[in-house]
Amino acid sequence: MLLLWLASLRLKDASIVDIWWGPGFAVLAVVAYLLAERGHLLVTGLVTVWGLRLGAYLLWRNAGQGEDPRYQAMRRHWGERFPWVSLGTVFVLQGLLQWFVALPVIVAQQRGAPESLGALAGVGVLFFGVGLFFETVGDWQLARFKADPENQGRVMDRGLWRYTRHPNYFGDFCVWWGIFLVCLETSGAVYTIASPLVMSFLLMRVSGVPMLERSIGKRRPGYAEYQRRTNAFFPSPPGP
Repeated sequence: MLLLWLASLRLKDASIVDIWWGPGFAVLAVVAYLLAERGHLLVTGLVTVWGLRLGAYLLWRNAGQGEDPRYQAMRRHWGERFPWVSLGTVFVLQGLLQWFVALPVIVAQQRGAPESLGALAGVGVLFFGVGLFFETVGDWQLARFKADPENQGRVMDRGLWRYTRHPNYFGDFCVWWGIFLVCLETSGAVYTIASPLVMSFLLMRVSGVPMLERSIGKRRPGYAEYQRRTNAFFPSPPGP
């Protein structure tokens, strides 16, 4: 994270920390696999596929957009102290959070891969597949919607977005619960459930849904009506 922070100073863009979120997990999974005597190849593959897809999408989405408004606001607030503030509150904090969320993966790698996959891992892979579908399709649908000039200022309420206001966050939720279940079958480390619980809390109550909805509500006049008829997180048929 220190190298990433130094790169952000040179680029004058702290947004690169967001792009690193997914690939950072892939790096953790691969390093843990290489350091293990008999690493868990399935877990490594799942985390790597998810992480690289997310990183590639964010890199494409953010290209030419400049620094995220959140970090611009931090720059204005902290002035010359921003570089040091960003090191602690953005880069180091994200690194620690990545390690904590990846704890089931790290523990499973240390315990070694199983001889065969059981029902728990099968359910985990199913959860992962559902989550990856919601993330990938949701991101694609939103990108197509934004690319149409006629949709300027309108609320995206089509496709998966008709059933949940945040299909990508719901997908993220499913992905990490799925990874936890696959890891749990190998490690038996029930205490690592703290990782997907924290991720779920962040998505639903802190930096995911609440933060984004505050921003969207100010920019989309019809968003209140969309909120009224569509669940925020878990998919369900839309209301009347």
